[in-house]
Amino acid sequence: MKKREELQRILAPLGVNVVLASEIGVTLTEVEETGETFEENALLKAVSGCRDAGIPCVADDSGLCVDALGGRPGVYSARYCGEDTPYPEKMAHLIAELDGVPEDKRTARFVSVAACAFPNGTSFTVRGTCEGHIGYEQRGDNGFGFDPVFMVGDRSFAELSAAEKDAISHRGNSLRKLSEKLKEIINN
Repeated sequence: MKKREELQRILAPLGVNVVLASEIGVTLTEVEETGETFEENALLKAVSGCRDAGIPCVADDSGLCVDALGGRPGVYSARYCGEDTPYPEKMAHLIAELDGVPEDKRTARFVSVAACAFPNGTSFTVRGTCEGHIGYEQRGDNGFGFDPVFMVGDRSFAELSAAEKDAISHRGNSLRKLSEKLKEIINN
C-alpha cells in the first residue's frame, strides 16, 4: 500500500490514476522472480500484470546491495536468511556478517527498478538508487525492510520522515524517472 501511495503522488500530475488489481476485480498470476537482475524481475511482474489486467502495469523490484558482501543480498533481499525470516533477524544477521568491517568499507545502496508494460507489448525499465552505508545497530521506527540499518549520513532510513525519505530514496528516484519516461510517451 505504501508503494501505491508513493506512485500515485508522483504520477498524479500526469493524470494517471494508480489502481490495485483487486480494485478492478483482477486476480494476478503469482510471478516467480527468476531473474538475475532487478530489471528482469521487475519486467516479469509488470508483463504478467499487464497480461492479466489488460491495461498498462507498473511493477518494481528492489533490494539492498552491500559492497563488502559482493552486492548481496541484492535481488534476494526479501529472501535473505529465508523468506519467512522477520526483518529484525535479517538485519541482525547482516550486521553480524559485517562484524569487523570498518565504516568506510560498509558502503551499500538501495536499488529500485520500476518496469512498465503496455498491452501492445512494449515495455521499459528505469533504475533509481540511494547510496549509504550499513550501520552497527538497528535504529528508528519509520520505514520497513532494511531501513533501520541503512544509514544516510548519520541517520538511518527509519529515522527519516516520509518527506525526507521520498526526496532521496531509491524508490522515489525510480518513480520520478518513471514519471519522466511516461511524460515522453504521452507527449509523443
